[in-house]
Amino acid sequence: MLSVQILGTGEYVPSHCVYSSALDERWHKPAGWIARHAGIERRYYATEDETSSLMAARAAHSALVAAGLEAGELDCIVSACSVMEQAIPCSAVLIQRQLGLGESGIPAFDINATCLSFLAALDTMSMAIAAGRYRRVLIVSSEIASAGLREDDADTAMLFGDGAGAVVLGPASKESGAGIRGAHFETYAVGAELCQVRSGGTRIRPRGNMQAFLDGACFEMHGRHTYRMAAQRLPAFLERLSACAGTSLDHIDRIIPHQASAKALAHLEALLGVPAGKLVKVLVERGNQMAASIPVTLHHAVTTGKVKRGDAVALIGSGAGLSFGGAILTY
Repeated sequence: MLSVQILGTGEYVPSHCVYSSALDERWHKPAGWIARHAGIERRYYATEDETSSLMAARAAHSALVAAGLEAGELDCIVSACSVMEQAIPCSAVLIQRQLGLGESGIPAFDINATCLSFLAALDTMSMAIAAGRYRRVLIVSSEIASAGLREDDADTAMLFGDGAGAVVLGPASKESGAGIRGAHFETYAVGAELCQVRSGGTRIRPRGNMQAFLDGACFEMHGRHTYRMAAQRLPAFLERLSACAGTSLDHIDRIIPHQASAKALAHLEALLGVPAGKLVKVLVERGNQMAASIPVTLHHAVTTGKVKRGDAVALIGSGAGLSFGGAILTY
């Protein structure tokens, strides 16, 4: 077990609340249609003034307060977002500046694995802390999904919301018993085109074909195929994750899943056969916040007392790729 502890968690909720009833009207659906089909009553969209880095800094401040630390006591800042605020520089640089640390020299970099970015960063930075490379690490996932949604794709657009979640990691004391028991990741690139944003990198070049660049700037998802592929591979993945941690999910106190969709959460709950309440859910009031989903759900669990010190907690998710990831820890 890696002797690493989550010292504090935080969240930032954007200012614009969007109820599913308003989206029913926008897309000419019967009253209550989106709430029934998506399992979401409301989600939040960032305004133009709420940049990804600003939201990240607000969530980070909340996590630092919970950890009893000042921003200047950090020795690494990691942005773990699905989509960067801009192509260059990395989002962590912009977050460092938003935290008032622009002259600090504190290293700042991104770790990207789409919706699994937070878990990938947690795994990577836990090993770095255990090795003595860092002592106080901020990991923050800040997402503005609404910026890339297609207005004509109600089935996809209704699922997503914006927001930011953060944690501060540090070494665990022997007395706390906290630590990372195990983590496991798998990727099946045969599903690479099921969820994608084609523009923004070097594949589609705006000077060569601006219309193609604009067409590829929105999120595209083949929802049914993604769900089917994920459902087929999830059981075996969960077995391998449990084996890596030397435990079973039956012995876990709380499960913090990626809030992908109501259907995905119901499938996971049925697959595991766990009692009601063991899976922590915030989908109904947050929507799918991409990489921010897991840290936001964890923050909710901690602040509502659903996760307490000493609890065994499993963080589980999937992301574009198609990828699966999970970490089992003692909080």
